[in-house]
Amino acid sequence: MLGILGKKVGMTSIFLENGKNVACTVIEAGPCVVTQVKTKETDGYNSVQMGFEDKKEKNTTRAELGHFKKANTAPKREVVEFRDFDKEVSLGDVLSVADILAEGDWLDVTGTTKGRGFQGVVKRHGFGGVGQSTHGQDDRLRAPGSVGACAYPSRIFPGTRMAGQMGGDRVTVQNLVVLKVIPEYNLIMVKGSVPGAKNSIVIINK
Repeated sequence: MLGILGKKVGMTSIFLENGKNVACTVIEAGPCVVTQVKTKETDGYNSVQMGFEDKKEKNTTRAELGHFKKANTAPKREVVEFRDFDKEVSLGDVLSVADILAEGDWLDVTGTTKGRGFQGVVKRHGFGGVGQSTHGQDDRLRAPGSVGACAYPSRIFPGTRMAGQMGGDRVTVQNLVVLKVIPEYNLIMVKGSVPGAKNSIVIINK
């Protein structure tokens, strides 16, 4: 498996060769520094650890500073492991988007969705609301309605769809195709939407 770290830039649309206009997400993928190479002999499994985006030394622990110093690189904001990496790399190597991805590749993109706070059932679960806003009903339009019985079971079952915290979840969107690669700016354009807000970190698995 090949992969790289990136940052969601935003959304736009482009025209395909057949004239169709499709929505796509722009991702700044890399450059990433190889901060550790794990092997089955030393760690029990094979993986490549990558770091993306510099951060200040004052915001870095001394243990992390020593870890990044081994790779001869500045402290990184995000560090992620990719298991069974299909490319020979060494400690300290810098991987760009052109080294990993090409137009037409299929990706799985993982990110953290936008946090929406505490939301009701209409927004959170797509409920239709109860009844009409006539005949004296003034606060029932977006209510959840009945959620349980009386004497038995005298409780609400776990997992019942109700109001609560929405968003801020780790989500993976699968089978996204790379429409365009702009290597000089480390940008890729992916068909469709990607979880997360602008400037949020995403993990791209090929």
